[in-house]
Amino acid sequence: MTQSAPHVQEVLDALRSAHGHDASAYDRRFLATAVAQRVEARRASHDAALTEGQYARALAEDPAEAAVLLHALRVTFSEFFRDPLAFALLEHRILPALAQSRAGGELRVWSAGCALGQEAWSLAILLDELRARTERAPSYRIFATDVSDAALHMAREGAYDAVALRNARLGHVNAYFTAHGDTFVVAPRLRPHVTFAAYDMLDPHSGAPPESLYGDFDLILCCNLLFYFEAAARQRILGKLCSALAPGGYLVTGDVERDVVAEHEALRAVDVTSTVFRKRGPA
Repeated sequence: MTQSAPHVQEVLDALRSAHGHDASAYDRRFLATAVAQRVEARRASHDAALTEGQYARALAEDPAEAAVLLHALRVTFSEFFRDPLAFALLEHRILPALAQSRAGGELRVWSAGCALGQEAWSLAILLDELRARTERAPSYRIFATDVSDAALHMAREGAYDAVALRNARLGHVNAYFTAHGDTFVVAPRLRPHVTFAAYDMLDPHSGAPPESLYGDFDLILCCNLLFYFEAAARQRILGKLCSALAPGGYLVTGDVERDVVAEHEALRAVDVTSTVFRKRGPA
């Protein structure tokens, strides 16, 4: 089942007028899917005759339903080493080059839309390994942000089940996690290097997470986030990411967003088959 555009607009109006939430930046197809799932859920639970048009009216009268819908819009799915090609490129080419250029200094990384933290911890593992085998290796700081406080809480805990680690190498699991029953907890030595904080990518008043003090990131990962938004919002986010990158810095995105990012004049693809881009200008 899919929602028609008028019903989606009614839902947006209800969220804004009744609850003060502006969800207009989200892609309409994504919104339609999320709303359709909520209609089906309410039909199954207590209102079998609920129609698409009635949902918007019910939403306006129910703050709890508004909270559930907004939570559904904040996608928190991720995996360790989610894109094997991108992470292989980072491990063997990008991170060693950055380490050489920042020898004795500090590497600054932003994991934007970090969800439950797997991406940030994956980067920390690679950077810890790199420091162990590199002379005058730079220190590193990873700023991981998301709009969901619940997701950030779980990310800070750094505790995952075996399914979440299915893409991680056995050597990484043994070296960087401690097993507690069926749960695997991130090693303490990685934690001082990773800061988790709430941040809205559409915030018009800041160009980077306040915790980072300033942008100038050597590497930004913003994967599988842009396509949840309308075209104008995607461009605002992409502009913010480019501004936060240091000259010659790298941006990693998701497969579904590659074509959108490739059109940005400030970025060039590192490899025709990858989702890694580099900011134009002197490094």
